[in-house]
Amino acid sequence: TEVPESDIDQALERLADQNRPYEARKESEKAKSGDRVTIDYEGSIDDVPFEGGKGENSYLVLGSNQFIPGFEDQIVGAKTGDDLSVKVTFPEDYPADQLAGKEAVFAVKVHEIAAPGELAIDDEFAKGLGLESLDKLKEALREQIQGEHLNVTRRKLKRVLLDALDETHSFELPPTLVDQEFDSIWSQMTNDMEQAGRTWDDEDATEEEAREDYRIIAERRVRLGLVLAEIGEKNSVQVSEEEVSQAMMQQARQFPGQEQQVWDYYQKNPQALASLRAPIFEDKVVEHILSVADVTDKTVTREELLRDPDSDDKPAKKAAKKKPAAKKKPAAKKAPAKKAEKKADD
Repeated sequence: TEVPESDIDQALERLADQNRPYEARKESEKAKSGDRVTIDYEGSIDDVPFEGGKGENSYLVLGSNQFIPGFEDQIVGAKTGDDLSVKVTFPEDYPADQLAGKEAVFAVKVHEIAAPGELAIDDEFAKGLGLESLDKLKEALREQIQGEHLNVTRRKLKRVLLDALDETHSFELPPTLVDQEFDSIWSQMTNDMEQAGRTWDDEDATEEEAREDYRIIAERRVRLGLVLAEIGEKNSVQVSEEEVSQAMMQQARQFPGQEQQVWDYYQKNPQALASLRAPIFEDKVVEHILSVADVTDKTVTREELLRDPDSDDKPAKKAAKKKPAAKKKPAAKKAPAKKAEKKADD
């Protein structure tokens, strides 16, 4: 997809907002929409604090819709030093299932209110970000957006290729492999439901229907895994130790301060190391297939590029690609004690 100038302009505006200067208001002045407030907050439901509902010296630009609906509106009009009780209701579609639709009360302490200053988007602004000129900044933003689009394109292309391989291969699957894959998927899904405090009454399916759907996913994964393995072996696709080491370093960087612990974990656990090698091998096999396939580029709109590929699928095909229930988002990452094997794309 092409990157229109309007996308560049929007990216510049967002960048300017992120780097906008603010000047503290007098203690007697009230907070207005557009002001940046520095606050402490702690949320509770039925007088019980909940995970992820606490923050100290947090910046919040009023009107940015950074917090849940209704929160920022109740900060408008506050003064420096005020203690507020902000009452809100989490949206029904809130990602954390245990909070969705719940009424909460936030105890808020306002430390500072700052008014936004003027910021010109010009060469000086670009130089402040380390670039030579505004044109160079626009060029960098265009490349960044193009890179994001390219990543989406590659994922969609891989999805289409895997769908084609799945549809054109039919053979008896090893029951043990299917059972192992299903057990892994089912365990992850039920654990996610348990952590989110959800039951089958909350899901749009019965347990029997879900088992049938996830059995289809397990069969697809096993089938594609065997097909890709066969193609890779016949075409001498190899994963180098350097590629595995790079993947290990990427994993280690996700746990600042625990890099050596993560590195040692992978070095001492062959199964964990295989979980890093498998997706690299899969991607290299996909790249090989694409290198010998007849690929035609098609220019589409940004909306079409980002459209959910499942939105127009037939029900049976949707079931085959249905993802497990949403995971509960952790408050902070921890180094893995026992890392589950990473699975291939659905």
